[in-house]
Amino acid sequence: MDKIIPIWSEVWVSLLSFGVLFLLMWKLALPPITNMLDERAEKIKDSLEKAEETRVEAERLLNEYKEQLAEARLESNRVIEQGRKIAESMKDEIVAKANEEREAILARAREEIQGEKRIALAELQASVAELSVAVAGRIIGSTLSASDHAALIEKYVAEVGSLNEN
Repeated sequence: MDKIIPIWSEVWVSLLSFGVLFLLMWKLALPPITNMLDERAEKIKDSLEKAEETRVEAERLLNEYKEQLAEARLESNRVIEQGRKIAESMKDEIVAKANEEREAILARAREEIQGEKRIALAELQASVAELSVAVAGRIIGSTLSASDHAALIEKYVAEVGSLNEN
């Protein structure tokens, strides 16, 4: 096997070429590349800051939304409860008014019944009195005068009226 021995003149030329190329790259290509990388890093940093600000704003809005939702729920519960109370009071009013109307109708009916009863009793008393006088007249065999007839009716009505009170 042959040894691989470098040729020093080629090594020096390669080293010199590499050095010149490195200096050219250092002066010409490296600054734009580093500037581009710095700009990219700055953009990424700005994007991260904006993302963090957006996240914080989103959390603030979420908390605000949750508070508004809780307030809306409380308000809706309050409105529902108020509606229930109003409905309950309206129901109570309607029931009370119906009871009052029922009692008024019953009272009027009782009064009408009592009035009709009084009228019927008065008519019955008058009929009975007239019949009694007619029967008494036939039994006695004589006719009564109008004044005797009226006095007899009043006496009989008074007797029947006193019996009704007992």
